[in-house]
Amino acid sequence: MIKPNGVGLARVLKAAKCSMQGFAAGWRHESAFRQETLLTLLSVPLAVMLAQSVSQFALLVGVWCLVLVVELLNSAIEALTDRVGLERHELSGRAKDLASAAVFTSLVIVGLVWGAALWEWFTLL
Repeated sequence: MIKPNGVGLARVLKAAKCSMQGFAAGWRHESAFRQETLLTLLSVPLAVMLAQSVSQFALLVGVWCLVLVVELLNSAIEALTDRVGLERHELSGRAKDLASAAVFTSLVIVGLVWGAALWEWFTLL
């Protein structure tokens, strides 16, 4: 049976192209994604200075990457919900609110991880 998305390396390349289109759409259409991407990029040099180990560096940067993942999923849910219908509907509102809560929760995780790292850094000075 022929797969519509191909097989093997062709499938991987097609998936990579779709992923790049997703990043481009997120950047073009979602201001929150742009802001969080810039914060992620700014956090890398700060994490280099702050991290006391390679694994702590990975954690400090990784939690920002988690925010980007959740923001992209939130944006996808919002786009799909708007595609289905722009009229107010309880389930559409709930879907958007739940996705927004997921973004908020990921930002709380960033605050906890970065707060703990800053606490350790300042107490060890």
